[in-house]
Amino acid sequence: MKVFGSSGTRGVANEELTPSFVLNVAAAAGTVWRADRVAVARDTRTTGKMLADAATSGLASVGTDVDRLGVLPTPGAQAYAAREGVPAVMITASHNPPRYNGVKLIGDDGVELSVADLERIEETMLAESAERVQWDEVGSSRTVEGTRADYVEGLLSAVDRDRIADAELTVALDPGHGAGTLTSPEFFRRLGCRVVGINDDPDGRFPGRDPEPVPANLDDLGRLVRATDADVGIAHDGDADRAIFYDETGEYVEGDATLAALAAAELDRGDATVSAVNVSQRLVDVAADVGASLELTPIGSTNIITRIKELHAAGESVPIAGEGNGGIFFPDRLLARDGAYTAARFLELVADRPVSDLVAPYDGYHNVRVNLEYESDAQREAMVAAAESHADDAGADLTTIDGYRLDYGDAWVLARPSGTEPLVRIYAEARDRERAEALAAEARERLLAAREDA
Repeated sequence: MKVFGSSGTRGVANEELTPSFVLNVAAAAGTVWRADRVAVARDTRTTGKMLADAATSGLASVGTDVDRLGVLPTPGAQAYAAREGVPAVMITASHNPPRYNGVKLIGDDGVELSVADLERIEETMLAESAERVQWDEVGSSRTVEGTRADYVEGLLSAVDRDRIADAELTVALDPGHGAGTLTSPEFFRRLGCRVVGINDDPDGRFPGRDPEPVPANLDDLGRLVRATDADVGIAHDGDADRAIFYDETGEYVEGDATLAALAAAELDRGDATVSAVNVSQRLVDVAADVGASLELTPIGSTNIITRIKELHAAGESVPIAGEGNGGIFFPDRLLARDGAYTAARFLELVADRPVSDLVAPYDGYHNVRVNLEYESDAQREAMVAAAESHADDAGADLTTIDGYRLDYGDAWVLARPSGTEPLVRIYAEARDRERAEALAAEARERLLAAREDA
């Protein structure tokens, strides 16, 4: 059994991800950590309190006291962990649909655990070797007030407030009913922005849109930008560790273009940056232009974090890293994805020129993503085998860091199984949209045929 995927562990709440499962994960983590205290936080999902209760029980059963932080963005929980020097358990399924929930484990430095640390906890859980204590040694729990306010204050101290305030920006904000509803509106107002909102009430059923900030879910944000003459639109996922943008005309900005624009402002010659195997040519070009190196990892924040740590240990400078899904790291501040902080760093650039001008150098690329569901391990294996066969037949440069990425020079396509959902994802990019769509469609046809035959 594989407990942790590319970003913690997730599943349909009360089916795959049950309270007993979460309790056992937390007990195993507490056993490995051997910490006196551990923080527990959650996003707005309706099953969040139930699973936070389970995590608290699991930690208490191995003698660990618990700081209960309530509803808080994942980066807020990470900031608390770093400030207090305690590990944390975050109950969230991030961008997954409302029926899902999950667990992210955070170290006492505020950083999601490395692959090696997760493996130790997974081994402890699967071996059922959590170290339960006697009845009179169990941990206690306390509610910690003011964590959201502390998180916002930390953000305000880390960005150029005057530069943003002087620009008198109007921000159209869509926190998607997630944890960011309780922090981002205040944060952007205190930066001196006029804030107009949509889906800005906390609701774990996500009635306005699904938590994933992709164009299909964000039409209302584009309309809000146009209706309010906003300078920028900002969207979060369920736990607000990601930020996706719309320009001043109400047009969606590709996350890869945002990452490239931010990277161009951050990277210098000799720096390194890290991204996943589905990296856009945009970031490849930016790194090459400034003389920085680009390191690729399997998809998922855990893998990127692990590689950044390795580069830091080797004395490398990594001022920015991340993926085109809006999850961006600024490791010099904290090795954490933070949607509000990323948005503020983007606003520092928008203060000088419109969003459309800012990302214009990174236009001219077209991205296609296809999700193919499977219902059994046999279907998954058949689809992965079909992706391998397709790669063998393609005659393109092949990368197998995570799935099968085919580089054609003018375009690329990647097929890989999701680490968080029962999906095989297909990504394609080209300067010509028809080329990208054709590459994705060809891979889709091969995988669907294999799924039907399984």
